Amino acid sequence: MNHNLPIEYVAIVGVGTMGQEIAQVTLMGGYHVTLYDISEESLAKAESFIFQNLTKLEEKGKLHAETSVRDLLANVKKETSLEDAVKQADMVIEAIPEIMELKQNLFRKLGDLTSEHTILASNTSNMKITEIAQKSNKADKIVGIHFFTPIVILPAIEVIKGEHTSVKTMEIAKKFAESLPCLRGKRKIILIEKETPGFIVNRLTGVSLAYVMWLVEQALEDNIPYEQIDADAIAMQGGGLGPLAKLDVLGLDVIIHSFNYYAGTLSKELTAPDFLKDLVNSGKLGKKTGEGFYEWTEDGRPDADFSQKADMFNPELYMAIQLNEGCRLLEESVAQGYKEVDDAIVAAMNMPGPFSAGKRNYKKWVQMLEEFAEKSEMSYFRPCELLKSGKFLEMKK
Repeated sequence: MNHNLPIEYVAIVGVGTMGQEIAQVTLMGGYHVTLYDISEESLAKAESFIFQNLTKLEEKGKLHAETSVRDLLANVKKETSLEDAVKQADMVIEAIPEIMELKQNLFRKLGDLTSEHTILASNTSNMKITEIAQKSNKADKIVGIHFFTPIVILPAIEVIKGEHTSVKTMEIAKKFAESLPCLRGKRKIILIEKETPGFIVNRLTGVSLAYVMWLVEQALEDNIPYEQIDADAIAMQGGGLGPLAKLDVLGLDVIIHSFNYYAGTLSKELTAPDFLKDLVNSGKLGKKTGEGFYEWTEDGRPDADFSQKADMFNPELYMAIQLNEGCRLLEESVAQGYKEVDDAIVAAMNMPGPFSAGKRNYKKWVQMLEEFAEKSEMSYFRPCELLKSGKFLEMKK
């Protein structure tokens, strides 16, 4: 397949949930893929995951007409040596845990082991690319390419520039992201030229998640089961998974690393709550270990009764928190206009962005945020100036 791109061989470092999915869409895009992990077992699991998912797509007639699962799998290699995995790579995509030191050390090694032209991408969901690139001798070739799961379905990909990322690297990364197939049609590439923790999508969703964590703490104090909070959300969204079940799917260890990063960069008030630390410390990491907030059945469903609601979750407050964070992104010039923020949320989360309803309700929401900041004793949730003044309304773009 001709992409008119200087990329043919792609190495994926780390083959957990995200690494497997990234490998799958990269194969579907017509690239040769090398999977790297220190564990043979993880590599075998990843290959089996890719095979099963591609087979399902083939059965539904959703693979490219000129290709088959067998053709695609012929383009996969597995390596337990980092040097062997990346020596031929035109692009390396990192999908390892969200721990800065791990990432910095990996990119330092990648700088030494790869060709001069090789682009080094991080699938970090929160961390600044400049910081990740700090120990590498190839900072100009390091870029963020942040995917959203399920990658084959959700069109959004954030492409993030670090301080030293070259214009050429950004250009190639953007074209590569655009070349990856998506079952919902065209890819939506969200270009982020100015770094911030969580970029656009996870900055909004991560901070609003702190509200969900606060609700869980209240529920635990009143002996209300987790599932009743999820039941509130499920009733409002008309089905699907509630926020806590979604966290189980993402992995609670991943979530805790994100909270740690936000606590260190945005506000100490966004520290991971004790009940979440307890779950992780006891090895309950969510769906991948069979238990997190919920026990998970063999067919991949949470084993819980979502018929009874707690009537605690306030969707307006949840959106108000996201609106406030969106306004902060405008204040910080991370986004140039509110349409950019809304479009990113729609493409990445398949839900409306906060400005669509916020434009009409912001005065009421400002009041709600003030009251919640008071009640929760979390001053981070106080409305920012741009939101209070309503001046964000002039920043559509």
